[in-house]
Amino acid sequence: MTHRVGIVGAGQLARMMAQAAIPLGIEITVLAASAEDGAAKVLPRVIVGDPDDPERIRELAGKVDVVTFDHELVDPDLLESLVEAGHAVYPTPSTMRLAQNKRLQRELLTSAGFPAPAWRSARSIEDVLAIEELHGWPVVLKAVRGGYDGRGVWMPETPDDAQDVLKTASQHGIELLVEELVELSGEIAVLVAGSPTGDYAVYPATETVQRNGICHELYAPARFPPSISRKTEAMALEIARLLGAVGMLAIEFFVVDDDVLVNELAPRPHNSGHWTIEGSGTSQFEQHLRAVLGWPLGPTAMRHPAVVTRNLLGPADGSDPFLRIPEALARGDAQVHWYGKASRPGRKIGHITAYANTIEDANLAAERGWSVLAGSTREEVGK
Repeated sequence: MTHRVGIVGAGQLARMMAQAAIPLGIEITVLAASAEDGAAKVLPRVIVGDPDDPERIRELAGKVDVVTFDHELVDPDLLESLVEAGHAVYPTPSTMRLAQNKRLQRELLTSAGFPAPAWRSARSIEDVLAIEELHGWPVVLKAVRGGYDGRGVWMPETPDDAQDVLKTASQHGIELLVEELVELSGEIAVLVAGSPTGDYAVYPATETVQRNGICHELYAPARFPPSISRKTEAMALEIARLLGAVGMLAIEFFVVDDDVLVNELAPRPHNSGHWTIEGSGTSQFEQHLRAVLGWPLGPTAMRHPAVVTRNLLGPADGSDPFLRIPEALARGDAQVHWYGKASRPGRKIGHITAYANTIEDANLAAERGWSVLAGSTREEVGK
C-alpha cells in the first residue's frame, strides 16, 4: 500500500517534509507555484499552479490520501469544498482560517484566557490613541492578514505617523490591529503535534532570536529559567487542544521578565523547529507527516544536551553562499541545510545546526560553519 501526502506549497518546508518522507515510504506530491520552487526541484510528482486555483488543488487532492500545507495562503472556503467532497485536509479549514487572520487569533486566545499584549482593531486613529493612552508611544500596527519576516508590521511613534500608516493601509484594503509595544526579555516558540485521534506531543521550548522581524537563531533548550519553558509548553498544549490541532502547530511567545504573552501561531512545520532534524527523537517534518496520516506520534525529547540553529540569509554583497558549502563543511561540527533557492540579500536560503554538551559550545560550532557561508567575519557575528 502507498501512503500519499499532498503538500500545497513547494518551499523549504515542503522540501524538508519530502526528505523526512523517504525513510517512511511516504509518497509526496506538491502543488508548486513554480517548477523552480525548492521542493519542486527535487520531487518527481509536481503539479504547477496557483494554490487558490480550484482545478489544481482538486487535482492534488485526487492523487493523495491527505492534503497538507507548507504555508497558510489558501482560501479556506476552497478547503471546505475539498472536505465536503470527502478529502482529508489537515490542518482543518477552520484552523487555516484562524491562521490567516491575526485578529481572529487574538479574539479566540484572549477570550479563552491566554495572556497577550493589549490590543484592539485599528479602524481609526482613535483606536490607536486608545492603546497609546494606556501604554505610550510607539505602538505596534499589524496587518490582520498576511505579513511575515517583519513585513506587515509598523511601529509609529506619533499620531501623524500612525495616521499615515492607517491611510496607506486603507488605500490598499489592508485591515490593521494595534498592540502595545512590549519590552521583551526574549522570545520562545513551542511546537505541538496533534493527531486526528486526539493525541498530542510537545517539543521542548525553543528560544528564537529575531532581528528586523526575521528569525536568525534558535537555542534548544531555551536560555530562560525552566519555569518559563514549562509555562510556555503547558500553554502551547492547551492552545493545541483548544484548536483541535492536527499536524504541527507552532505557538510564538513573548517573554516579559518572569511572565509570557502569546504572540502568534502557525499550523505547520515552522522555522523555530528546524533544530529538531538533528536534535530531537522525531523531526518536526516527520512528526507532521505522521500526524496528518493518523500514525502514532514520535518522541520529542532532545537527543543532545544543547542544539543551536542559525538561519542563513542571502548576503548583502550579493555573493552566493552555495559556492562556500565545501569550505563550511571543512569547519566540521555542524550540519548544512540548503533550500534550493537563489540567493538574494535578506532571503532565507538555508540553515546550519550544531549540537554539543553546552549551548555555548553548540553556538560556537554553528557559528564556525555559518560565518563561512554568510561571508562574515567573527566581529560581525551576532550583530
